[in-house]
Amino acid sequence: MKLAADALFEFDKAVLLPEGKTKLSDLAAKSKGLKLEVILAVGHTDRIGNPAYNQKLSEKRAAAVKAYLVSAGVEANRVYTEGKGKTQPVTGDKCNKLGAENGSNKKLVACLQPDRRVEIEVIGSK
Repeated sequence: MKLAADALFEFDKAVLLPEGKTKLSDLAAKSKGLKLEVILAVGHTDRIGNPAYNQKLSEKRAAAVKAYLVSAGVEANRVYTEGKGKTQPVTGDKCNKLGAENGSNKKLVACLQPDRRVEIEVIGSK
């Protein structure tokens, strides 16, 4: 059985948004009903910024999700984290014509929100 969720983040931050905490609490509760094998948390960023910085930020986002899940009662040794940086955007090219590629471009930052995420997958059996 697999459960999945996304937790979103503000621009240039690795702090969970309230709706992300709600999703993670629900995910942690559902995982308690499973013979839990592993939880995979894969962090992502938007395309703004240099690759090395974004890689670190994506890792921090995944670590924030792990810390939250552990605080909700999930065993730490069951949660694996990984960062993908800006290599796997979900927005595609829909934000391409919004102007300057920087964090002060509010339209671009808003458009790229879906890319700033951690994808969480829970693997286990009933």
